[in-house]
Amino acid sequence: MKANNYQGVLQKPIGSGFTAASTSTEVIEGINLNGKIAIVTGGNTGIGLETTKTLSSAGATVIVLARNLEKAKTNLKGIPNIEIEEGDMMNPLSIERFAQKFLLSGRPLHLLINNAGIMWVPLQRDQRGIESQLATNYLGQFHLTAKLWTALKQANGARVVNVSSLGHHNAAFDFEDPNFEKRDYQTLLAYGQSKTASNLFALELDNRAKDFNVRAYALHPGSIAGTELGRNADVEQWKQLGFLDENGNIQPEVLAGLKTVPQGAATTIFAATSPLLNAIGGVYLEDGDIAELLPTDSSIQANAKLHQNGVQEYSLDESSAKRLWDLSQEMTGVTFSIS
Repeated sequence: MKANNYQGVLQKPIGSGFTAASTSTEVIEGINLNGKIAIVTGGNTGIGLETTKTLSSAGATVIVLARNLEKAKTNLKGIPNIEIEEGDMMNPLSIERFAQKFLLSGRPLHLLINNAGIMWVPLQRDQRGIESQLATNYLGQFHLTAKLWTALKQANGARVVNVSSLGHHNAAFDFEDPNFEKRDYQTLLAYGQSKTASNLFALELDNRAKDFNVRAYALHPGSIAGTELGRNADVEQWKQLGFLDENGNIQPEVLAGLKTVPQGAATTIFAATSPLLNAIGGVYLEDGDIAELLPTDSSIQANAKLHQNGVQEYSLDESSAKRLWDLSQEMTGVTFSIS
Protein backbone atom coordinates (compact mmCIF):
# COMPACT_ATOMS: atom_id res chain seq x y z
CA MET A 1 0.00 0.00 0.00
CA LYS A 2 1.37 3.39 -0.96
CA ALA A 3 2.19 5.63 1.99
CA ASN A 4 0.36 8.89 2.59
CA ASN A 5 1.74 12.17 3.92
CA TYR A 6 -0.69 12.78 6.76
CA GLN A 7 1.00 14.82 9.50
CA GLY A 8 3.96 15.30 7.16
CA VAL A 9 5.48 11.86 7.61
CA LEU A 10 6.98 12.03 4.10
CA GLN A 11 8.21 15.63 4.39
CA LYS A 12 11.91 14.97 3.95
CA PRO A 13 14.14 16.25 1.12
CA ILE A 14 15.07 13.49 -1.30
CA GLY A 15 18.30 14.97 -2.64
CA SER A 16 16.94 15.97 -6.03
CA GLY A 17 20.06 17.92 -6.91
CA PHE A 18 18.03 21.07 -7.53
CA THR A 19 18.25 24.24 -5.44
CA ALA A 20 16.60 27.63 -5.12
CA ALA A 21 18.80 28.78 -8.01
CA SER A 22 17.64 26.05 -10.39
CA THR A 23 15.53 27.14 -13.35
CA SER A 24 12.59 25.51 -15.06
CA THR A 25 14.79 24.82 -18.09
CA GLU A 26 17.25 22.91 -15.94
CA VAL A 27 14.49 20.88 -14.28
CA ILE A 28 12.85 19.88 -17.58
CA GLU A 29 16.13 18.81 -19.19
CA GLY A 30 15.92 15.28 -20.57
CA ILE A 31 12.15 14.99 -20.06
CA ASN A 32 9.97 14.26 -23.10
CA LEU A 33 6.31 15.31 -22.90
CA ASN A 34 5.32 14.52 -26.47
CA GLY A 35 1.72 13.33 -26.53
CA LYS A 36 1.01 14.70 -23.05
CA ILE A 37 -1.76 17.20 -22.37
CA ALA A 38 -1.43 19.85 -19.68
CA ILE A 39 -3.79 22.50 -18.34
CA VAL A 40 -2.28 25.57 -16.67
CA THR A 41 -4.64 28.01 -14.97
CA GLY A 42 -3.34 31.56 -15.18
CA GLY A 43 -0.72 30.27 -17.60
CA ASN A 44 -0.31 33.54 -19.46
CA THR A 45 1.47 35.68 -16.86
CA GLY A 46 4.29 35.38 -14.33
CA ILE A 47 5.40 31.92 -13.31
CA GLY A 48 2.34 30.51 -15.02
CA LEU A 49 3.61 31.81 -18.35
CA GLU A 50 7.06 30.37 -17.66
CA THR A 51 5.44 27.05 -16.77
CA THR A 52 3.52 27.08 -20.04
CA LYS A 53 6.66 27.84 -22.06
CA THR A 54 8.63 25.08 -20.34
CA LEU A 55 5.99 22.38 -20.75
CA SER A 56 5.53 23.36 -24.39
CA SER A 57 9.28 23.22 -25.01
CA ALA A 58 9.25 19.59 -23.85
CA GLY A 59 6.52 18.70 -26.34
CA ALA A 60 3.34 18.93 -24.27
CA THR A 61 0.10 20.38 -25.59
CA VAL A 62 -0.67 23.13 -23.08
CA ILE A 63 -4.18 24.48 -22.54
CA VAL A 64 -3.99 27.87 -20.85
CA LEU A 65 -6.95 29.12 -18.85
CA ALA A 66 -7.04 32.90 -18.68
CA ARG A 67 -9.56 35.52 -17.63
CA ASN A 68 -8.42 37.98 -20.30
CA LEU A 69 -8.24 36.21 -23.65
CA GLU A 70 -6.74 39.11 -25.57
CA LYS A 71 -3.96 39.54 -23.03
CA ALA A 72 -3.34 35.80 -23.13
CA LYS A 73 -3.11 35.77 -26.91
CA THR A 74 -0.54 38.56 -26.78
CA ASN A 75 1.56 36.98 -24.04
CA LEU A 76 1.48 33.50 -25.58
CA LYS A 77 2.14 34.54 -29.17
CA GLY A 78 4.75 32.37 -30.85
CA ILE A 79 4.69 29.56 -28.28
CA PRO A 80 3.95 26.22 -30.00
CA ASN A 81 1.39 23.62 -28.90
CA ILE A 82 -0.82 26.16 -27.09
CA GLU A 83 -4.59 26.31 -26.74
CA ILE A 84 -6.18 29.30 -25.01
CA GLU A 85 -9.48 29.01 -23.18
CA GLU A 86 -11.45 31.38 -20.98
CA GLY A 87 -11.36 30.42 -17.34
CA ASP A 88 -12.06 32.44 -14.19
CA MET A 89 -11.33 30.48 -11.02
CA MET A 90 -13.70 32.67 -8.99
CA ASN A 91 -16.58 31.99 -11.36
CA PRO A 92 -18.08 28.50 -11.00
CA LEU A 93 -19.97 28.80 -14.29
CA SER A 94 -16.71 29.55 -16.11
CA ILE A 95 -15.12 26.46 -14.56
CA GLU A 96 -18.11 24.33 -15.53
CA ARG A 97 -18.10 25.56 -19.13
CA PHE A 98 -14.43 24.85 -19.65
CA ALA A 99 -14.49 21.44 -17.98
CA GLN A 100 -17.47 20.32 -20.03
CA LYS A 101 -15.76 21.44 -23.25
CA PHE A 102 -12.57 19.59 -22.37
CA LEU A 103 -14.36 16.39 -21.39
CA LEU A 104 -16.32 16.43 -24.64
CA SER A 105 -13.00 16.38 -26.52
CA GLY A 106 -12.44 12.89 -25.11
CA ARG A 107 -8.80 13.59 -24.35
CA PRO A 108 -6.91 12.38 -21.28
CA LEU A 109 -5.38 14.96 -18.94
CA HIS A 110 -1.83 14.21 -17.84
CA LEU A 111 -0.99 17.42 -15.98
CA LEU A 112 -3.31 19.83 -14.19
CA ILE A 113 -1.38 22.84 -12.93
CA ASN A 114 -3.57 24.86 -10.55
CA ASN A 115 -1.48 28.00 -10.82
CA ALA A 116 -3.93 30.93 -10.86
CA GLY A 117 -4.16 33.00 -7.70
CA ILE A 118 -4.73 36.41 -6.16
CA MET A 119 -3.22 38.20 -3.17
CA TRP A 120 -3.43 41.44 -1.17
CA VAL A 121 -7.02 42.15 -2.17
CA PRO A 122 -9.55 43.94 0.06
CA LEU A 123 -12.58 42.05 1.29
CA GLN A 124 -14.53 40.88 -1.72
CA ARG A 125 -17.02 38.05 -2.15
CA ASP A 126 -18.07 36.03 -5.14
CA GLN A 127 -21.68 35.48 -6.20
CA ARG A 128 -21.98 32.71 -3.59
CA GLY A 129 -20.78 34.97 -0.79
CA ILE A 130 -17.41 33.26 -0.56
CA GLU A 131 -14.36 35.39 0.27
CA SER A 132 -12.46 36.03 -2.96
CA GLN A 133 -9.03 34.65 -2.05
CA LEU A 134 -10.54 31.42 -0.75
CA ALA A 135 -12.71 31.18 -3.86
CA THR A 136 -9.90 31.84 -6.33
CA ASN A 137 -6.87 30.29 -4.66
CA TYR A 138 -8.52 27.15 -3.38
CA LEU A 139 -12.17 26.42 -4.18
CA GLY A 140 -11.51 27.02 -7.88
CA GLN A 141 -8.80 24.35 -7.68
CA PHE A 142 -11.16 21.91 -6.00
CA HIS A 143 -14.00 22.58 -8.44
CA LEU A 144 -11.87 22.31 -11.58
CA THR A 145 -10.06 19.17 -10.42
CA ALA A 146 -13.33 17.50 -9.48
CA LYS A 147 -14.87 18.23 -12.87
CA LEU A 148 -11.78 16.97 -14.72
CA TRP A 149 -11.39 13.81 -12.62
CA THR A 150 -12.44 11.38 -15.36
CA ALA A 151 -9.86 12.85 -17.75
CA LEU A 152 -7.15 12.65 -15.09
CA LYS A 153 -8.00 9.03 -14.41
CA GLN A 154 -8.07 8.31 -18.15
CA ALA A 155 -4.43 9.44 -18.46
CA ASN A 156 -3.27 6.46 -16.37
CA GLY A 157 -0.44 8.49 -14.92
CA ALA A 158 -1.52 12.04 -14.13
CA ARG A 159 -0.36 14.71 -11.71
CA VAL A 160 -2.25 17.58 -10.09
CA VAL A 161 -0.02 20.44 -8.99
CA ASN A 162 -1.31 23.17 -6.66
CA VAL A 163 0.82 26.30 -6.65
CA SER A 164 0.55 27.20 -2.97
CA SER A 165 2.79 29.51 -0.98
CA LEU A 166 4.83 29.86 2.15
CA GLY A 167 2.07 32.34 2.91
CA HIS A 168 0.26 29.35 4.43
CA HIS A 169 2.35 30.21 7.50
CA ASN A 170 0.04 33.18 8.02
CA ALA A 171 -3.00 31.13 8.96
CA ALA A 172 -4.44 27.70 9.53
CA PHE A 173 -7.84 27.04 8.03
CA ASP A 174 -10.67 28.55 10.11
CA PHE A 175 -13.51 26.05 9.85
CA GLU A 176 -15.73 28.17 12.09
CA ASP A 177 -15.51 31.31 9.94
CA PRO A 178 -13.84 30.68 6.56
CA ASN A 179 -15.54 33.67 4.91
CA PHE A 180 -14.76 36.30 7.55
CA GLU A 181 -18.39 36.79 8.50
CA LYS A 182 -17.70 36.90 12.24
CA ARG A 183 -14.10 38.16 12.45
CA ASP A 184 -12.34 41.23 11.13
CA TYR A 185 -10.98 40.75 7.65
CA GLN A 186 -7.22 40.72 7.24
CA THR A 187 -6.01 40.15 3.71
CA LEU A 188 -2.91 38.19 4.73
CA LEU A 189 -4.92 35.89 6.98
CA ALA A 190 -7.32 35.25 4.11
CA TYR A 191 -4.43 34.54 1.78
CA GLY A 192 -2.76 32.25 4.29
CA GLN A 193 -5.97 30.33 4.89
CA SER A 194 -6.48 29.81 1.15
CA LYS A 195 -2.96 28.43 0.75
CA THR A 196 -3.29 26.15 3.76
CA ALA A 197 -6.45 24.85 2.10
CA SER A 198 -4.53 24.23 -1.13
CA ASN A 199 -1.97 22.16 0.81
CA LEU A 200 -4.66 20.16 2.57
CA PHE A 201 -6.39 19.51 -0.74
CA ALA A 202 -3.22 18.15 -2.38
CA LEU A 203 -2.69 15.94 0.67
CA GLU A 204 -6.19 14.45 0.65
CA LEU A 205 -6.48 14.25 -3.14
CA ASP A 206 -3.27 12.25 -3.36
CA ASN A 207 -4.42 9.81 -0.72
CA ARG A 208 -7.74 9.23 -2.47
CA ALA A 209 -6.47 9.26 -6.06
CA LYS A 210 -3.16 7.37 -5.91
CA ASP A 211 -4.81 4.00 -6.51
CA PHE A 212 -5.95 5.41 -9.87
CA ASN A 213 -2.39 6.49 -10.75
CA VAL A 214 -3.09 10.16 -10.09
CA ARG A 215 -0.71 11.96 -7.73
CA ALA A 216 -1.03 15.44 -6.21
CA TYR A 217 1.43 18.01 -4.91
CA ALA A 218 1.47 21.48 -3.38
CA LEU A 219 4.42 23.84 -3.63
CA HIS A 220 5.94 27.16 -2.73
CA PRO A 221 7.51 28.74 -5.82
CA GLY A 222 9.60 31.20 -3.82
CA SER A 223 9.60 34.96 -3.45
CA ILE A 224 9.81 36.16 -7.01
CA ALA A 225 10.61 39.50 -8.59
CA GLY A 226 8.68 40.52 -11.67
CA THR A 227 5.21 39.02 -11.18
CA GLU A 228 1.83 40.74 -10.85
CA LEU A 229 0.90 39.11 -7.54
CA GLY A 230 2.08 41.96 -5.32
CA ARG A 231 0.59 44.80 -7.32
CA ASN A 232 -2.12 45.55 -4.73
CA ALA A 233 0.15 45.61 -1.66
CA ASP A 234 1.18 48.73 0.21
CA VAL A 235 4.38 49.46 2.14
CA GLU A 236 2.89 48.61 5.54
CA GLN A 237 1.82 45.17 4.35
CA TRP A 238 5.32 44.43 3.03
CA LYS A 239 6.70 45.51 6.42
CA GLN A 240 4.24 43.20 8.18
CA LEU A 241 5.61 40.27 6.22
CA GLY A 242 9.17 41.21 7.03
CA PHE A 243 10.16 42.11 3.48
CA LEU A 244 10.84 45.76 4.34
CA ASP A 245 12.48 47.36 7.37
CA GLU A 246 10.88 50.19 9.34
CA ASN A 247 12.25 52.70 6.83
CA GLY A 248 10.69 50.94 3.89
CA ASN A 249 13.91 49.42 2.59
CA ILE A 250 14.00 45.82 1.43
CA GLN A 251 15.67 43.53 3.95
CA PRO A 252 19.07 42.27 2.73
CA GLU A 253 18.21 38.62 3.34
CA VAL A 254 14.99 39.05 1.36
CA LEU A 255 16.79 40.69 -1.54
CA ALA A 256 19.34 37.89 -1.58
CA GLY A 257 16.57 35.29 -1.65
CA LEU A 258 14.46 36.73 -4.47
CA LYS A 259 14.07 34.44 -7.45
CA THR A 260 13.78 35.16 -11.13
CA VAL A 261 10.62 34.01 -12.88
CA PRO A 262 12.38 30.96 -14.43
CA GLN A 263 13.63 30.03 -10.95
CA GLY A 264 10.13 30.55 -9.57
CA ALA A 265 8.60 28.14 -12.08
CA ALA A 266 11.21 25.45 -11.43
CA THR A 267 9.41 23.78 -8.53
CA THR A 268 6.16 23.66 -10.47
CA ILE A 269 7.98 21.85 -13.28
CA PHE A 270 9.65 19.54 -10.76
CA ALA A 271 6.28 18.64 -9.26
CA ALA A 272 4.74 18.08 -12.68
CA THR A 273 7.46 16.05 -14.34
CA SER A 274 10.22 14.71 -12.11
CA PRO A 275 10.56 10.90 -12.11
CA LEU A 276 11.91 11.23 -8.56
CA LEU A 277 8.30 11.76 -7.46
CA ASN A 278 6.84 8.75 -9.26
CA ALA A 279 6.36 6.82 -6.02
CA ILE A 280 5.53 9.70 -3.68
CA GLY A 281 2.73 12.25 -3.49
CA GLY A 282 0.76 14.48 -1.18
CA VAL A 283 3.92 16.36 -0.28
CA TYR A 284 4.68 20.07 -0.14
CA LEU A 285 7.65 21.12 -2.26
CA GLU A 286 10.02 24.07 -2.44
CA ASP A 287 13.30 24.82 -4.21
CA GLY A 288 12.98 21.75 -6.43
CA ASP A 289 12.69 19.22 -3.60
CA ILE A 290 10.43 18.11 -0.77
CA ALA A 291 10.32 20.75 1.97
CA GLU A 292 11.20 20.21 5.60
CA LEU A 293 8.37 19.86 8.12
CA LEU A 294 8.51 22.65 10.69
CA PRO A 295 8.43 21.70 14.37
CA THR A 296 5.00 22.29 15.89
CA ASP A 297 6.29 24.21 18.90
CA SER A 298 9.20 26.38 17.95
CA SER A 299 10.34 29.92 17.45
CA ILE A 300 10.53 29.06 13.75
CA GLN A 301 6.78 28.63 13.66
CA ALA A 302 6.03 31.64 15.85
CA ASN A 303 8.19 33.96 13.76
CA ALA A 304 7.57 32.49 10.32
CA LYS A 305 7.67 35.01 7.51
CA LEU A 306 7.05 34.65 3.82
CA HIS A 307 10.77 34.58 3.01
CA GLN A 308 11.50 31.60 5.28
CA ASN A 309 11.24 27.94 4.39
CA GLY A 310 9.36 24.85 5.52
CA VAL A 311 5.80 23.61 5.79
CA GLN A 312 3.47 23.86 8.77
CA GLU A 313 2.05 20.59 10.08
CA TYR A 314 -1.45 22.07 10.36
CA SER A 315 -1.53 22.23 6.56
CA LEU A 316 -0.83 18.47 6.39
CA ASP A 317 -3.25 17.37 9.11
CA GLU A 318 -5.36 14.32 8.27
CA SER A 319 -8.53 15.31 10.11
CA SER A 320 -8.40 18.85 8.70
CA ALA A 321 -7.86 17.52 5.17
CA LYS A 322 -10.88 15.22 5.38
CA ARG A 323 -13.03 17.90 7.00
CA LEU A 324 -12.03 20.40 4.33
CA TRP A 325 -12.95 17.96 1.55
CA ASP A 326 -16.48 17.70 2.92
CA LEU A 327 -16.75 21.46 3.46
CA SER A 328 -15.49 22.13 -0.07
CA GLN A 329 -18.22 19.96 -1.54
CA GLU A 330 -20.75 21.86 0.54
CA MET A 331 -19.40 25.31 -0.40
CA THR A 332 -19.12 24.58 -4.12
CA GLY A 333 -22.10 22.30 -4.50
CA VAL A 334 -19.79 19.91 -6.34
CA THR A 335 -19.58 16.26 -5.33
CA PHE A 336 -16.03 14.97 -5.77
CA SER A 337 -16.31 11.22 -5.49
CA ILE A 338 -13.15 9.40 -6.51
CA SER A 339 -13.86 6.01 -8.00
